[in-house]
Amino acid sequence: MPHYPYLIVGAGMTADAAVRGIREVDSTAPIGIIGNEPDPPYNRPPLSKALWKGKPLDSVWRKTDELGVELHLKRSVRMIDPLNRRATDDTGAVYTFQKCLLATGGTPRLLPFGGDQIIYFRTLDDYRHLRSLADERQRFVVVGGGFIGSEIAAALAMNQKEATIIVPEQGIGARVFPTDLGRSLVEYYRQKGVEVLTGAAVTDVDERGERIGVQVRDRETGRARELVVDGVVAGIGLLPNVELARAAGLAVENGIVVDELLRTSHPDVFAAGDVAAFDNPALGNRIRVEHEDNANVMGRQAGRAMAGQAEPYRHLPFFYSDLFELGYEAVGEVDARLELVADWTEPYREGVVYYLRDGRVRGVLLWNVWDQVDAARRLIAEPGPVRPADLKGRLPESR
Repeated sequence: MPHYPYLIVGAGMTADAAVRGIREVDSTAPIGIIGNEPDPPYNRPPLSKALWKGKPLDSVWRKTDELGVELHLKRSVRMIDPLNRRATDDTGAVYTFQKCLLATGGTPRLLPFGGDQIIYFRTLDDYRHLRSLADERQRFVVVGGGFIGSEIAAALAMNQKEATIIVPEQGIGARVFPTDLGRSLVEYYRQKGVEVLTGAAVTDVDERGERIGVQVRDRETGRARELVVDGVVAGIGLLPNVELARAAGLAVENGIVVDELLRTSHPDVFAAGDVAAFDNPALGNRIRVEHEDNANVMGRQAGRAMAGQAEPYRHLPFFYSDLFELGYEAVGEVDARLELVADWTEPYREGVVYYLRDGRVRGVLLWNVWDQVDAARRLIAEPGPVRPADLKGRLPESR
């Protein structure tokens, strides 16, 4: 059975970042990575952004194999035994370790119908599948108006495809954006040629010969219609892959619970990335973040900790998106249920939205405002109290 001083379960961006963190401290020790995808670690954001704008597919590779690791791909770890430092995969192969990192990511939420006819967009294989359909076919439905849904609908439209996005709320990004901004995005998408069905729910997906029938119901009137399309993409959320940790007796609560040094409830097992639930000092609560910045920074720090250079993880991650010509960066707790204060330079085209709770700024949305993430982090870290009027012109800071 192979033995690794460092064993990483999961082969995504977090795993690659962890390898780089380990190598900063330990340049020679064997590292094993076990991943269930056929591909080595790659950058995930380009799958719904840059690759649709002409970037070559080869640009996504993180070149982890050049760092002296052994990759075990198309394998799934079925059991972790922290006490005996053993992992067993779906083929029955056993790996022993000194330190283990769980970077198991998440699994897309599924609709209760449609099966393989729906592309739950997350992996490189999902991109390949959708791209091959888009190269040959014309009409697509995107289910969900959140992060992935809004990006994929824009990507398809920018590639001259007929796209319909089905949004259960009245605005795109309704769980994150202010109501008026979400409604403005609906009109913006329509101007870009995307059909937007708001307040709508998909009730069934089934075959129509070589095409697909999508049943849609208006949530207010109950009126139903059918869309016959060439492909269906869904982005309706992610479930953290905690089953392995739970079966191993590790603490789980909306993710794998880690301490400030990124250790799970067993000191030889760490967790990082989408699956890890960590305490953030700036926000004063435990959070779990499913975005690139967290994968990169947290993964690197977990790798360094495994190699003996542990430091408290106090980073407040940010995320970003591109929607046609619009773009944004967001940091902290961006939840539309909080008190919202918008400071627009140009309404819905450039400005800053602040998210307040108990007199403190908990999150910041930088809408077509750039190079201000660190300034936003500083604002979130301030003890308060802050009045909404005090936020007028607070960001962007002058450079």
